[in-house]
Amino acid sequence: MMLSPSYNHTVGPPATFFLVGIPGLQSSYLWLAISLSAMYTTALLGNTLIMTVICMDSTLQEPMYCFLCVLAAVDIVMASSVAPKMVSIFSSGDGSISFNACFTQMYFVHTSTAVETGLLLAMAFDRYVAICKPLHYTRILTPHVMLGMCVTIIIRAIIFMTPLSWMLGHLPFCGSNVVPHSYCEHMAVAKLSCADPMPSSLYSLIFSSIIVGSDVAFIAASYTLILREVFSLSSKNAQQKAFSTCCSHVGVMALYYLPGMASIYVAWLGQDSVPSHTQVLLADLYLVIPPTSNPIIYGIRTKQIRERIWSLLMHVFFGQSNQGS
Repeated sequence: MMLSPSYNHTVGPPATFFLVGIPGLQSSYLWLAISLSAMYTTALLGNTLIMTVICMDSTLQEPMYCFLCVLAAVDIVMASSVAPKMVSIFSSGDGSISFNACFTQMYFVHTSTAVETGLLLAMAFDRYVAICKPLHYTRILTPHVMLGMCVTIIIRAIIFMTPLSWMLGHLPFCGSNVVPHSYCEHMAVAKLSCADPMPSSLYSLIFSSIIVGSDVAFIAASYTLILREVFSLSSKNAQQKAFSTCCSHVGVMALYYLPGMASIYVAWLGQDSVPSHTQVLLADLYLVIPPTSNPIIYGIRTKQIRERIWSLLMHVFFGQSNQGS
């Protein structure tokens, strides 16, 4: 009984953690730094362009474009939470990160990923209403409803992820401060604690599964109804247009959910069978690929956005304005 108080007072958090990067792939760090820099630059420029054209163009104020604008902002936050530090590790070997910065990074990573999955569900619902109930589209998805959906998605992420950050931040760290990862991934950091990390790890696994599982289930239900409606259309042109729009969304979702779920469950179930560098790469790609690919997919496949981006670029670089489009 006498040891417990002194233990709690003497064990304090380390001032600094050291991120290893990707164990076993040190020889490829230069290539990784160049690739990651290119992806991060693409993510910043692409998502900023998406946000700019949607905010500036009054014709792009439909719910789908508003959700896409919010998604672009979340993608910037997600990529910016990890990519700059990863580039620093891979290019200069500087893996030091303060205790507070580590847990701040972790919080933004968890919260932004939870917001992103909610936004993908909102966009799937938007497509369901647009295709299955087109006559009621403006009545169902009013600005107040859209704002309420976005606020609910953000509040849900904060409510679920704040306790995880609190639990991890209050673990006693009395051993190694070397994190075998390229960012402050919660399980990698929790394993450095001299207390049992299982409660926080279970919380993360359970609530991540609940959030992602429920969102994926509703998304699947939405697209099942959408496909049923599409197949009932008599016009081939209408079918192709609906398929084109849905393919963009399904592609974005696949790039987000597949690496994400693989990363979560490989870390839990494949610790001994999957090499550590593969686990870290999965976790890294899960946070970098969606922000990089989303603006490319939507910019290429969405005609209105593609035309507005081209018009904006022509105006910026050549002083031309495509008024006729």
